[in-house]
Amino acid sequence: MKKNSIIAIITIYALLSGCASVPMASIDRDNTAKQFRPMPDKSNIYLYRNESYGGAITMPVTLDGKIAGKTAAETYFKWTVKPGKHVITSLTENTARIELDTKPNRNYFIWQEVKMGMWAARSQLHEVSRSEGEKGVLECKLAETDIK
Repeated sequence: MKKNSIIAIITIYALLSGCASVPMASIDRDNTAKQFRPMPDKSNIYLYRNESYGGAITMPVTLDGKIAGKTAAETYFKWTVKPGKHVITSLTENTARIELDTKPNRNYFIWQEVKMGMWAARSQLHEVSRSEGEKGVLECKLAETDIK
C-alpha cells in the first residue's frame, strides 16, 4: 500500500511539474506585444501564466464566451478589444471567471494562477496592477490565440 502511495505522489508531481506545449506566436509578435502600447480607441487585455507549477497541464481559456486557446506554463495571451465589458473564463477542474470593464487606450492584466485540485489542476484569475502584470508578461512567451 505504501509503495502505491509513493508511486501516485511521484506521478502527480511529474504531471504538475512537466511541460505541456501550445501553439506559439512568432518572436516578432511576442516582442511587439511586450511593448505594452494600446491603440487609442482600443483596450489590451493580457492574460498570463508565469508559473512553471502545473507545467504538464494546458488550460483552456475563453474571452466573451469564445474559445481563445490554451495556456501552458510561462505563456500569455494578448487580446486587443473594443472598450467595454469583457468576461474571461479559465476552464479547469473548476471554472474561474473574471469580468472587466475596459477603457480605451489602456492595458489590463490578468494573472492565471494554477492550483492543485482534487482530480486535475484548478485555476484562479486575478486582475493585477500594471507593474505586476508587465513583469509577469515579460517572464512569458506569447501563445497563439483563436481570438483575432
